[in-house]
Amino acid sequence: MSTTASSAAEAAASDRAGASRRSGTFYRGDPGMWSWVLHRITGVLTFFFLFVHVLDTALVRVSPNAYDAIIETYKTPLVNLMEVGLVGAVLYHALNGIRIILVDFWSQGARHQRVMLWSLIGVWVLVMVPGTYFMLERTVSEMFGGGN
Repeated sequence: MSTTASSAAEAAASDRAGASRRSGTFYRGDPGMWSWVLHRITGVLTFFFLFVHVLDTALVRVSPNAYDAIIETYKTPLVNLMEVGLVGAVLYHALNGIRIILVDFWSQGARHQRVMLWSLIGVWVLVMVPGTYFMLERTVSEMFGGGN
């Protein structure tokens, strides 16, 4: 078999793939795929937080003054925003984990997985909207004055 023939076939397939991308048929995923991606990202973010948390807590035995200095940096508005993101990531990861368990172990799970996905997004929003308000209330009042 000639290598020229296989190269020509590969080039033709590549041209067809490029044409489909240009014409708007490029695959962009569905909610289930994005749920999978977000589950992996939130898992990595949660792991990173736990790693940093163990390190900064262990610092108290090595140098209490350094520990106190690090804890003071955690009281900044930027870190407060990161805490809101952490709560959102952990909440999504937990709710989606329950959905994945139901899909895997409930006989009707696969049939209802899309409804469960939209339900978990609804629950996530219902919890995060008031949660974000209460988590950021102190920071916003400190930054823009008001209150105590």
